[in-house]
Amino acid sequence: MTVREDLDEAGVQNLSQDFEGRDAEYIIKWTLERFGSRASICTSFQAEGMVILDIASRIEPGVRVFTIDTGRMPKETHELIDRVRDRYGIRIDVHYPDFGELTQFVSKHGANPFYRSQSLRMLCCETRKVVPLNKALLGLDAWITGVRRSHTANRSGAGKVERDDAHGGILKINPLADWTEDQVWEYIRVNDVPYNALYDQGFTSIGCAPCTRPTQPGEDARAGRWWWEDDSVPKECGIHLLPQPRTTSS
Repeated sequence: MTVREDLDEAGVQNLSQDFEGRDAEYIIKWTLERFGSRASICTSFQAEGMVILDIASRIEPGVRVFTIDTGRMPKETHELIDRVRDRYGIRIDVHYPDFGELTQFVSKHGANPFYRSQSLRMLCCETRKVVPLNKALLGLDAWITGVRRSHTANRSGAGKVERDDAHGGILKINPLADWTEDQVWEYIRVNDVPYNALYDQGFTSIGCAPCTRPTQPGEDARAGRWWWEDDSVPKECGIHLLPQPRTTSS
């Protein structure tokens, strides 16, 4: 019996209750010890991801890390990835969109169709992020993310550990689920953790370059993501949502 099979729905529920009283370091340590090389950190190198990387590297210097390079990332994100490699000596597995699928998408809809409709924006995110993520998670029993409950309404119920039925029932570990933004930045300051230079330019959430802008004082931290869309639309790319039926409508 594999460790994944050993953790049925009831077992995950018990873990979730236990982890509510545990700190991030305990949860990350438990995950890396329990799953070893079949656990990996998934990060886009935002502030939360950098906190997790710093904690995990102290526990297991050879921790597995992967990221999704959409092909539209800001240069500041690429620069940070290089700094992370130098600082922590960590190998970072980079996953890209399928070239054929991306070529077909751009040929049909253009380079920036996401400004035209929410359905095209979600299709772009699926092509550039969700499909590569699905491939990256193959063979894993657990993935560690920087999801926090205060990010969006969609994430408000996130557990510190969840059964990820969208990816074959593997575990999704959210060790910072109950952290505030202030706690994240306090950790970064105290531990001199490298972070994306765009934060110093007024960005509060960083994704693809064409889809991210700085926010103004008083705006929600996610207001700079897909800002042209109606506020009723979830500020999500689909990675942390259950899969939706594909659409090619314009």
